Amino acid sequence: MNVLVLGAGQLARMMALSIKPFNANVLAYDVTTKRVVNPLAPEQTIGDLESGIEFADVITAEFEHVAHDVLAQCEASGKLKPSADAIKIGGDRRLEKALLTQCDVTNAPHFIIKNEQDFKQAINQLSLPIILKSALEGYDGKGQWRLKSAEHADAIWQDIERFISSNPNQGVIAEQMIPFSREVSLVGARSVSGEVKTYPLTENHHTDGVLSVSTALCDNEGLQQQASEVFARLTQSMNYVGVLAIEFFQVGDTLLVNEIAPRVHNSGHWTQQGSDCCQFANHIRAVSGLPLGGTELTRPTAMINILGEDNLPQVILGMTGVNVHWYGKEKRAGRKMGHINVSGHDTTQLNQRLIAIAALLPENTFSDIKQYINEQCS
Repeated sequence: MNVLVLGAGQLARMMALSIKPFNANVLAYDVTTKRVVNPLAPEQTIGDLESGIEFADVITAEFEHVAHDVLAQCEASGKLKPSADAIKIGGDRRLEKALLTQCDVTNAPHFIIKNEQDFKQAINQLSLPIILKSALEGYDGKGQWRLKSAEHADAIWQDIERFISSNPNQGVIAEQMIPFSREVSLVGARSVSGEVKTYPLTENHHTDGVLSVSTALCDNEGLQQQASEVFARLTQSMNYVGVLAIEFFQVGDTLLVNEIAPRVHNSGHWTQQGSDCCQFANHIRAVSGLPLGGTELTRPTAMINILGEDNLPQVILGMTGVNVHWYGKEKRAGRKMGHINVSGHDTTQLNQRLIAIAALLPENTFSDIKQYINEQCS
């Protein structure tokens, strides 16, 4: 089985690693250089997109911001899964909101902003505070504005107007900011045959808009059922194939969809050590027509993102129930360099191990994560 992944980052790398036991060959299309590379050794160039398409039995994507002409070329081959339309929905919040409305899925009240008149209408009909998000290419907290007071509206509009004018296809979504108790996400897979499996919900914590800690939840049957029903509704509507992640805001006992990601997701990295079949292997299984693997929580597990550091105290590597995954990236402040998966026999042991790791992490780059772990796990 030969797989071509659109995108040559850490997600393609982890897909390639996860599927090696199946004797699968995975290559990646680097959207920046427009060359096909080995995702485990990206300095090795294999060829161009045409040769990658010819090599592949199936084509998939590690992220949603893929040029539409590339998606069209891959879809014309009959090998692309999920579909180009599904990938585009994940990359354009306007399409995403339309899908949620079509499927009658609860989400925050919102307006699509194309001009100043739309902006003023949104302010008049939504209650402050309002969050404004770029329709295209917004991720990890980028491309966002928060309007908390009407006196700042003019300044924010001027910034948004410059932003929109820079790209004729760009737009902005204005959303009512929802007072939620926590953010949770659901990662699941749907196969070519329509088989669906979902992993346990994950509680997420962010540092400066970037996911920093995810913890698999063990005992939330009601919320799990809500989330799984949304997953089934959305994937069936799109005839989706592959892994899909859905981020939710929890408001009381209700889940509101924040956004969807048509791919493997950062909040699902814990599945490498906390389930029988991780999200990366299940994605390749799904798009290749293979049976899906087990998604049950086999032991309490959490993930810590390594942001802006390319080194950790070596003692962490010797800790029981701890696995470090590096991405082979050049160090840069705030960049996702790797992650740490931490597991325990039960929640108490997991919390103890998280606290022990937090004590060893560098204060200058992990201060927020250390504080969060100590507050949540003590």
